[in-house]
Amino acid sequence: MHMHMHIMPPSTTTIGIRQRKPGAARTTSTSTTSDNNDGSKNSNHDESDANANANANANANAISSSSSSTTATATSAFYENDDNDDDNNNKCSAMSGEQVAKDEQRKSKFLVRAISGIGMISVFGSCIYMGHLYVCGIVALAEFLLFRELVKVRYNAYFAKVQDTIPLFRTTQWTWFSVAIFYTYGDFVTEVVQSNPDLHYWVPYAQYFNTIAFLLYSATFVLTIATMQVGNIKFQLNQLCWTIVVLCLTVGQMKYIMHNIFNGLFWFTFPFLLVVCNDVMAYFCGVSCGRKFIQKPFIWFSPNKTWEGFIGGGICTMVVAWYLSRFLAQFSWMTCPVNDFELFPNALDCANPDEDKHDYGNNNVHHIFVEAQSVFPDQLFEIFPQSLVKMIPGIVEICSIKQNAANSAIGAAAAAAAASLTDGDEFFHSSSSPSSSVVPLFARCISGEDSHVFHHFELVVNNVYPIQIHALWLGFFASVVAPFGGFLASAIKRAYGIKDFDSLIPGHGGVTDRLDCQFLMALCTWVHYNTFCRLTTISVPKLVYHYNMMSSLEKQRFLEAIVPGGGGGGGGVEHKELLRKFQEYALSAGAGMGIYASS
Repeated sequence: MHMHMHIMPPSTTTIGIRQRKPGAARTTSTSTTSDNNDGSKNSNHDESDANANANANANANAISSSSSSTTATATSAFYENDDNDDDNNNKCSAMSGEQVAKDEQRKSKFLVRAISGIGMISVFGSCIYMGHLYVCGIVALAEFLLFRELVKVRYNAYFAKVQDTIPLFRTTQWTWFSVAIFYTYGDFVTEVVQSNPDLHYWVPYAQYFNTIAFLLYSATFVLTIATMQVGNIKFQLNQLCWTIVVLCLTVGQMKYIMHNIFNGLFWFTFPFLLVVCNDVMAYFCGVSCGRKFIQKPFIWFSPNKTWEGFIGGGICTMVVAWYLSRFLAQFSWMTCPVNDFELFPNALDCANPDEDKHDYGNNNVHHIFVEAQSVFPDQLFEIFPQSLVKMIPGIVEICSIKQNAANSAIGAAAAAAAASLTDGDEFFHSSSSPSSSVVPLFARCISGEDSHVFHHFELVVNNVYPIQIHALWLGFFASVVAPFGGFLASAIKRAYGIKDFDSLIPGHGGVTDRLDCQFLMALCTWVHYNTFCRLTTISVPKLVYHYNMMSSLEKQRFLEAIVPGGGGGGGGVEHKELLRKFQEYALSAGAGMGIYASS
């Protein structure tokens, strides 16, 4: 019996040991967390157990060699792993050499990105400081680089096919880009010429911009069709479509960015910074909170994007938009529009226009950059639930007073007014008096007052720049819509199997990788400005420009229309005399240039 008890099947012995070891390991792990001394005791206890079990396995191996060799190996490996686990618990899971290298590489990449970011901010700030013309120059350079990086995607993908079989492949691409730039900037230059009387001598030439642009377009179109090859027509048509799409994304969406710059640097700087803020805050929110609340992927082809980053970046951008717009509105360098090309601009002061430069209503400070009291229309709150509107800070509930109470109030006011009249005064009983009709009265709602019936909400905000309200919309667009420009760029990179569009900016890739969200934002800014901010789309200099484009007969008819007519009799004679003098002056040579001269 004694020998029988020692010669147990190896599998039975192994099971007994495995059932005991995990329990010991759990005890060791728990005690190590709570007390280091207890952990060391348990570790010694485990080592004594391991020695005892090893002796048992050795006896089993001496009796049954074929099966015990496998059991001893497995058991030895099991204990070796357990000892390593205990050591890892005591050493707080030290990083491997590969993990240390990855961590150092991550820190190095972050440092490079930070230095490059500081460099880009410095270049951006320097251009803003130097003036509008330099900002236009950096934007033109950016458009050039954007087009180069995007068309290079397909060029690199099909280089072997393009190199020897398709003539003038890149020449046609850059010709299309040149035509688009000429048309876009020609329209912008014409706009500036119209707005500045000192540049009206360009009137005879500016009218031919569209004609020249059309001739260039026609020549490029013919060149593109003439270079098509029989065996590659499908590929060349695909390439033509890609070129047109790239032009729409870059030149098309940024067509009015020059107008934004000359309307005031605010309309370029502020939207640009909003997109940068959203990009940065979405990154940090995604890193800190990504997939902790919402596990569902945000964009399937861009797995690093998370819902937490998208939402957190949007909230932070809205807050920054409110305060940043107020800060920038205090600088005339940001808010004043310009209508001249100056390499060395002077300080701008649109609050006091320069009469010598003919700033008639063209450079006056815009009312949205002046601190004021803003009243929101009550119709705005009708589209939202009342429970949500009541949560808005400063919102006021306005009630209408019932008929009996209103009549009593009006009667009391009328009696007080009549009593205050003197004997020589006459009291007029208007049709709006209580005896003739009911005049609705509105007052701030009083809780518990039966005569008060809710009518609408009112919100009056004091000491706020109106531009801050506009900034909220721009911030919303920069947070919700503009990021999809970046998602499109990610889709293009995934489709062509590239990580970045270029390596021009260390740590950031190419210009497209940094400005992919700016295209749509610039177009939104121009639309918003011309729809909600600009007082008028015409100015005195533009009227003079169009006047100079008229024929002599059209000028005469125009003057007859704008000169005020007489009321008859002598007034008619005065009108004719005034019209004659005005016509002699305005139709004389150089009248268009001297219309601002003092009489």
